[in-house]
Amino acid sequence: MYTVYAIKSRNHNYIYVGLTDCLERRLSQHNWKHATATQFYAPFDLFFSETYPTRVEARIREKYLKWWSWKEFLKKKLAEL
Repeated sequence: MYTVYAIKSRNHNYIYVGLTDCLERRLSQHNWKHATATQFYAPFDLFFSETYPTRVEARIREKYLKWWSWKEFLKKKLAEL
């Protein structure tokens, strides 16, 4: 199983969308600054996740969520929390 996820920086206006086969490990990597793309924005809170049976399906969804319009959707979803 693969998970597509979105995390929000606690200290910056920054949202990251990614995919992983182990969400707990990946969130730990982001929060311990072991992920190059997000190291300057840690710590993070998870606010969105979906699971898919294959990496191909997860990658398609990840790319879709990374489009600008979907990032705006995710920001609105975050504001509702």
